[in-house]
Amino acid sequence: MQPHYLLGGFLVLLLTVPQIASEFHVTLLNYIGLYSIVAIGLVLLTGIGGLTSFGQAAFVGLGGYTTAYLTTATNLPAWAAFLGGAPWMGLLAGIVITALVALLLGLLTLRLSGHYLPLGTIAWSISLYFLFGNLEFLGGHTGITGIPALTVFGLVMMDGRNFFYVIWAVVLIAVWLTVNLLDSREGRAIRALKGGVVMAEAMGVDTARSKVVIFLIAALFGCVSGWLYAHLQRFVNPTPFSINMSIEYLFMAVLGGAAHVWGALIGAGVITILKQWLQDWLPRLLGASGNFEMIVFGVLLIYVLQRARDGIWPILARLVPQPVVVRAVPQAEPLPRKLPPDKGLVLLDARKVVKRFGGLVANNNMNLTVKSGEIMALIGPNGAGKSTMFNCLSGVDQATEGEVLFAGRDVTRLDSREIARLGMSRTFQHVRLLGTMSVLENAAIGAHLRGSKGVLPAMLHLERGEEARLLAEAARQVERVGLKDAMFEPAGSLALGQQRTLEIARAMCADPCLLLLDEPAAGLRYLEKQALAELLRKLRGEGVGILLVEHDMDFVMGLADRVVVMEFGEKIAEGLPEEVQRNPAVIEAYLGGVE
Repeated sequence: MQPHYLLGGFLVLLLTVPQIASEFHVTLLNYIGLYSIVAIGLVLLTGIGGLTSFGQAAFVGLGGYTTAYLTTATNLPAWAAFLGGAPWMGLLAGIVITALVALLLGLLTLRLSGHYLPLGTIAWSISLYFLFGNLEFLGGHTGITGIPALTVFGLVMMDGRNFFYVIWAVVLIAVWLTVNLLDSREGRAIRALKGGVVMAEAMGVDTARSKVVIFLIAALFGCVSGWLYAHLQRFVNPTPFSINMSIEYLFMAVLGGAAHVWGALIGAGVITILKQWLQDWLPRLLGASGNFEMIVFGVLLIYVLQRARDGIWPILARLVPQPVVVRAVPQAEPLPRKLPPDKGLVLLDARKVVKRFGGLVANNNMNLTVKSGEIMALIGPNGAGKSTMFNCLSGVDQATEGEVLFAGRDVTRLDSREIARLGMSRTFQHVRLLGTMSVLENAAIGAHLRGSKGVLPAMLHLERGEEARLLAEAARQVERVGLKDAMFEPAGSLALGQQRTLEIARAMCADPCLLLLDEPAAGLRYLEKQALAELLRKLRGEGVGILLVEHDMDFVMGLADRVVVMEFGEKIAEGLPEEVQRNPAVIEAYLGGVE
């Protein structure tokens, strides 16, 4: 059975279930749908973005309490009177309020990293929970009753069977929006947050913005779920919006498959049904009442984290025969390119650069220049400070002293994203690829700055024209470096040498005027090195300046126009390759003495 038939069968099932299922089972499915909406946001935020949040129930509460108050209050101020009594206006107000609160909390919380981030989300989650319970106009711990029923196209949703279609329509819309977002330029930036921040910033991605974006989207999904919950129950109190519920939402996302959108539905379904069964059977089995299901959930979570960290969805997906898909190489109109700089123009000028790490001086009074249309090699023994110098030049690290001029601007204090925007692109000594993404998608990250469509067009699938051009550019560069046959394979499946070549393709997608290559020939075979050398000569002929760090002296000396040699963080020689090879200081550094 093909996957699209499964989707069709799922849609048919959604249409027919309310007509044949009991009231109890329809209610259960309604709650699964409500929980799924929140879990989808957590898949985006935690599973894909790598940002653990224990606060999603608070955003559900914001949506629920906003519409509950506005639709039941009789003394709204004149300026807000138009919001009163109408559930749909309650949704609009809830989205606005949740967005503002989430933006504020996101700007504060997302500055934290490691275990401090989840602790921060716990703090404001508890704060909002007690805020709901202590505000008198929100009914305190008693809550708000008398919430009006939702009306859709003139039909009043008075029972769970009608509401079922509304809830699951929202679930499908949330899935569609999230899948669209991830399959886009913005989505690649989001997927780079988990393990690829340094690389993404060097490619021009504003990772801080991407974190705020997914935080907002997850919060708004929670808000919509809370709005639906309020009008389904027609009553709200603080209990469903506690930290315990936030933990359950996170458990749903992890159990279903934290990195898989459809896994959110599986996780929500399994947890909701299992919780219902356990609440029924455990008291009978143990002869006492209590929240024993939470003990089972804790044990289950530990087991899942040990045995199936990717969740249930990948296991189920492997059981379905996958169709053989013949993928065509993307074709589209080429992206506009920058005018190449005049040959011989100084692109990069580093002056007396010093980089200290505490008491360690990694670079000391380093000077070098790179011109357009030339290949400059930076060589030296291991530990000489070459990669540190690269990081200072590209903005990954900032120089302690000295200055770096690029494209006529002082970029010493700029971050890597701003420098990338000026036309510098780079590779890394230790390969930085997103292993589960395809070769094509990894390369397309390099073209991030050459696109402009934002999050909303991506979610609504309105950026297809630009996306086609970005992928076509990535395909051209992948083919250019000799990886055409592996274009649709996961980048993590490539050999190390091919991964380094892919990094060059990614850097070239940015249309740089200066290319910084950190050990690009490491791991390549002889013929692959020859192909790489030919590619670099071609780029030099197009006016691109290239700064190259490499340990293969035969490769360097046969390719570079000029060579700078470093030892212990300092420059000990500079000149033409043949001059450097005869320099006594260089021989001393590499061979340990002069005959």
